[in-house]
Amino acid sequence: MHQHIEWDEPGSASVAEYFKHDPDHMPPYPGAIISARYQGRIVRVKVEAYREDDAVSIGSVAAILDIHGHHHETHFKLSLGDIVRLPDDKRAMEHWKEDEKER
Repeated sequence: MHQHIEWDEPGSASVAEYFKHDPDHMPPYPGAIISARYQGRIVRVKVEAYREDDAVSIGSVAAILDIHGHHHETHFKLSLGDIVRLPDDKRAMEHWKEDEKER
């Protein structure tokens, strides 16, 4: 059974929005690592399956990081290794605190 997660909205870091006009963009595949945000943390998910009919990846939590890149074992109800469903519209590009200093 998977852990039900209310993913944060990706906002300007939306993967779906970034690639919406790219005809060569491929959906996630087993083994791929994708990212989303949950309660202000960056979560990496290792894809085990992709459901094309509802545009959802199913996979295990591979990493939970804060905005400085520090790794965490858990965050609220999410833990490393949990099986989660990650809709394409919740996928987010990773953004780091240090990136803001370069702007």
